[in-house]
Amino acid sequence: MAIVAGMDSSGAGTTVVVCDGDSGQVLRQGYAPHPVEGGGEGTPSEVDPQVWLLSLGEAAKGGLLEGVRAIGVSGQQHGMLALDGAGVPVRPALLWNDKRAQIQAADLTEELGGPGGWAEAVGAVPQAAYPVAKLRWMAQHEPQAAQRTAEVVQPHDWLVWQLLGRPQRRTTDRGDASGTGYWSAATGQYRTDIVQRALGHQVGLPEVLGPAEPAGQTPEGLLISAGTGDNMAAALGLGVGPGDAVVSLGAGGTIFAVHHEALNDPSGTITSFADATGRHLPMVHTRNAVRALRGTADLLGTDLAGLSDLAVKSTPGSHGLVLLPYLEGERTPDLPHTAGTLAGLRRESMKPEHLARAAFEGMLCGLADALDVLRMRGVEVRRIFLLGPAGELPAVQQMAPSLLAARIVIPQPAEYAALGAARQAAWSLGAVTGTGSAEQPPQWQGTALGVIDPGGDDVAIGQAVRQQYTAVRDQTHPGAFSY
Repeated sequence: MAIVAGMDSSGAGTTVVVCDGDSGQVLRQGYAPHPVEGGGEGTPSEVDPQVWLLSLGEAAKGGLLEGVRAIGVSGQQHGMLALDGAGVPVRPALLWNDKRAQIQAADLTEELGGPGGWAEAVGAVPQAAYPVAKLRWMAQHEPQAAQRTAEVVQPHDWLVWQLLGRPQRRTTDRGDASGTGYWSAATGQYRTDIVQRALGHQVGLPEVLGPAEPAGQTPEGLLISAGTGDNMAAALGLGVGPGDAVVSLGAGGTIFAVHHEALNDPSGTITSFADATGRHLPMVHTRNAVRALRGTADLLGTDLAGLSDLAVKSTPGSHGLVLLPYLEGERTPDLPHTAGTLAGLRRESMKPEHLARAAFEGMLCGLADALDVLRMRGVEVRRIFLLGPAGELPAVQQMAPSLLAARIVIPQPAEYAALGAARQAAWSLGAVTGTGSAEQPPQWQGTALGVIDPGGDDVAIGQAVRQQYTAVRDQTHPGAFSY
C-alpha cells in the first residue's frame, strides 16, 4: 500500500491528510492555524509566507508523515508573492481577499478593451483578487518593491518550492495558473505582455506542469506533485467529472462545472479556469446566497434552522411571494448597484412561513440563473454537489432538486482540498512508478451524506416556481439577464 499525503494551506491554517493511495481512505490527519493580518472588504490582507511553513510543520508533527511516499499541495488561489532575484519576498504575500487593487483591476480591464478583450486573452476579467491587479497596485503604490521583483508565484507554488529545498526551477499547475489573470486556459500559455503592462517590466514565471507531472523530489526523496489551487483541489477531492457541477453556498454563491474546453465569455460572467485533471472549470459567481437566508431569518427573529422549519410549512410558490435576493447588488445578472425585491404581497401571503420559503426559493432560483449561464454555453449539468452547511437544511434539500433541475449530492463534511491534493500525489506517484495511469487519477471512493433525485412532479413544480420568479425578475430588471 502506497501512503500519500495532501496539504491544504488555506487562509486560516494548514490541514494535512494522510491517505491510502489506492482507496483514498484517510489514515490520519493534522491541523494547525496560522495568522492572517487584516482582511475583509477594502482592508489589507497580507502575511509573511514563513507562517505557512511554520503552520505546515506544526500540522505534520508527531510522525504524521511517517511512511508517506508522495505529497500534494493545495493553496489558496489568487495570492501573490513577489520575489527578488535571490528568491526572497520583496514584501509580505498579498492574499486573495485583499481588496486594495479594485481601481487597478478596473483600469486594466479598460486598457485591454473591456471584458471581451480579457475573455479573449486569458478567459478572465481582472478582479482585485487576481495577481495581475495586485502587480499593478504594487507598481503604483510600492514602486521600490515592484522594481526589485524578479519572479512572481502563488502560495501553492511557493510551498512546493520550499518543500523541494528551494531549487532553481519553480513550478505551478494549470489550475492555479488560470487564476493569475496572465495565463490562458484556452491556449496554455502565459501572456507576458500583460505582466509587462501590469508591473512595468518582465519577471520570471513558474513552469506550468501537466496534471500527473511531478514537481520533483524533496532532499529526503519524497515525491512532490504539481499541486494546485484550492478550488481545483476540492474538485479533485470530491471526484467530480463531466456532467457534474459544484454549488458552494456561502454568503454568496460559487458555481463551477467540469467541461471539456475553455469558454470564452465576452460578458465576463463566466471565468474560464482550468482544473487539475486536464479539463476545465468554468465558474460563475452570485453575490447573494446564504446572505439572503440570514437576512430573512433576522427579520423573522429566528436562525437558519428555524427559517428552514418555517419554509417547509409553506407550499411551492410561497403563495405568490417572490424574493429577488439581490441584497448586495448582484453579479449574475450584472446589477452591482441594485437592491433586493419582495413582490406578490397579498393578505393571505403575509405569513412568516411564506416569506421563509420565498427566501429559499429566491436563493435557489438565483443560483439556477447562474447555472443556466453555463448550460446555455453547452456545459452539461446532470449532478450537483452542494457544499456548505446550508446544504444540509431540510428546506434546501427539499427544493434544490426541482429548482436546480438535477440530481443533488450532499457530500459528507471532509477536508476536500487536502484530499484532492493527496489524490494528485497518488496520481503522480503512480505515473512515475508505473503502478498507475498517467492519464487518469486513481478512482477513490467518494462519500455522500445524501443523494436526492427530482421526481417527475417535482420538475414541473420547479419549472412553475422558476417561471414565477423569472417574471418578477424580468419585470423589475428588464434586459438584465440577456446572456
